[in-house]
Amino acid sequence: MQTRPLGTTGPQVSALGLGCMGMSALYGEADRAESIATVHAALEAGVTLLDTGDFYAMGHNEMLIGEALRAAPAALREQALTSVKFGALRDPGGGWSGYDGRPAAVRNFAAYSLQRLGVDHIDVYRIARLDPNVPIEETVGAIAELVEKGHVRHIGLSEVGADTIRRAAATAPIADLQIEYSLISRGIEDEVLPTTRELGIGITAYGVLSRGLISGHFTADRQLAPTDFRSMSPRFQGENLQHNLSLVEALRKIAEQKGVSVAQIAIAWVLSRGEDIVPLVGARTRERLTEALGALDVTLDDADLAAIEQAVPADAAAGDRYPAAQMSHLGTDR
Repeated sequence: MQTRPLGTTGPQVSALGLGCMGMSALYGEADRAESIATVHAALEAGVTLLDTGDFYAMGHNEMLIGEALRAAPAALREQALTSVKFGALRDPGGGWSGYDGRPAAVRNFAAYSLQRLGVDHIDVYRIARLDPNVPIEETVGAIAELVEKGHVRHIGLSEVGADTIRRAAATAPIADLQIEYSLISRGIEDEVLPTTRELGIGITAYGVLSRGLISGHFTADRQLAPTDFRSMSPRFQGENLQHNLSLVEALRKIAEQKGVSVAQIAIAWVLSRGEDIVPLVGARTRERLTEALGALDVTLDDADLAAIEQAVPADAAAGDRYPAAQMSHLGTDR
């Protein structure tokens, strides 16, 4: 497995990371045994970075990863690096009620995550979204204290803009920014990516297949459960969906010419954007994981990249990444 640096202050990680959210929440029912088998298959393939959030199904995802790690051979368990997001507030009904970045809350969230994961430290720890009521310096400062005490190894950020990145980096060393980045979500290219590169901060890119939209497997007639995030996502609605799937078909032609899948060429495109970017693949099954790992063998030359750019230009997608209410919590403009 190829490796990439997670910024100048973070560890070397596998070229692809495994985003585990879909194994617990937001994309319909998942099979627990298959989820654990997929984590094991990822570790066996050399994937080292496992990404989760303490609010994914209210702790379920962390406990699932903890179970998978306990059942893995010692050598594989020791190579696993955990990336954890915190701060999102939930209610018993699964609702969302804001974010909490107060230092006391940071310490509290971390204590529960360590217990659920069954580890003595978290490798990368970050608030999921900026708390508008707490300066980022206070939140990052609290994580820095956890680093000093050995509970956390590296500090990360998630979905924040260039100004917040600079303020955070002036407070403590920042290893990584987690943010959505894909062929149809390229808003970071204007300000965020130049800033992280200037400061030596890595990128873990989530949504590289735009929640399955550009995987090549999503169809217009697919029925989504009310609990599936995509049933409310603007990009999956009506004319937006039809337009976005037309982009996928244009991409499919290029993929077929290279003898690879749509998902593989979409992931390979993100890989091609720089050694400082680590795509997170949200595979929930071993089959999808195997397909995603195949992207590591896809080489895109200048002609390929030009063809992809023509098929799916920047800003080609119809619809925002999130519903309007959630867009207001993002520190980036797209």
